[in-house]
Amino acid sequence: MTVEQPLVREHGNAYNLFILVLTIFSLVIMAVLILPIDAQTRRLLTFYDNAICLIFLADFAYNLSGSRPRSAYFVRQRGWLDLLGSIPSLEILPFTGLLRLARLSRLARIGRLLSGKNRSDLLLDMINNRGQYATFITLLAAGMVLTVASVLVLQFESTSPDANITTAGDAIWWGVVTITTVGYGDTYPVTFLGRLVGVSVMVAGVGIIGALASILASLLVPPPDSDDDSNAPDDASEASGAIAAELAELRAEIAALRSALEPRLARAASAKSNRAGKPTAGG
Repeated sequence: MTVEQPLVREHGNAYNLFILVLTIFSLVIMAVLILPIDAQTRRLLTFYDNAICLIFLADFAYNLSGSRPRSAYFVRQRGWLDLLGSIPSLEILPFTGLLRLARLSRLARIGRLLSGKNRSDLLLDMINNRGQYATFITLLAAGMVLTVASVLVLQFESTSPDANITTAGDAIWWGVVTITTVGYGDTYPVTFLGRLVGVSVMVAGVGIIGALASILASLLVPPPDSDDDSNAPDDASEASGAIAAELAELRAEIAALRSALEPRLARAASAKSNRAGKPTAGG
């Protein structure tokens, strides 16, 4: 009777880097939440922290579903710490924010995985899987720009009596419509620093939306070079097969001609030999 080896779901380097950077960013948000900040900023950061919790919960479920047995990830890989660090903050249970410290386990585990990789191998993996890296980098950039910009614009606009971005909801709405280059105009910064943040978000949004559009296009329409390369072996095999068939037909025709000519050549040779053996009339 053979003992089944434990199986834990493995991820690519691009996914591991995405989770690693997202974990570090979530720990930064947790550190800012400890500081004495106003209620609207705290509500804004809590919203983004809960959004990250949903991503971590999906990562936990994905890892748990790919482990055989489930205890291989939940116990041996300390997946239970990943679960604790992924519980969203609830107003009725404010102490759940302390569970964010469990994210250090995920940070240490992914750090060990990546530290064991050779730099040349990582660089080669980035070249071979540049599409995956581009996707995760674009998503990270969008989330980080949206978070930082909405927090900064809320801080700058809260000092102006003419501001229309005064709540966490206003800051989130302004950040979304600005980074997507929509710009409804219902909420807008009025201070110099707030407008400076707005210009930065507009410039970053153009690049992020363009990158997302190119990634989506690459997924829907495969590059023509890859199609040509993939069809090249089939075309070569078809051409060689056609040449072989033509050569076989030529051999068959030559053999048929030879078989048809052999009796005639034999009769001609026999007649020639008979003529050579007859005596001449004056002999």
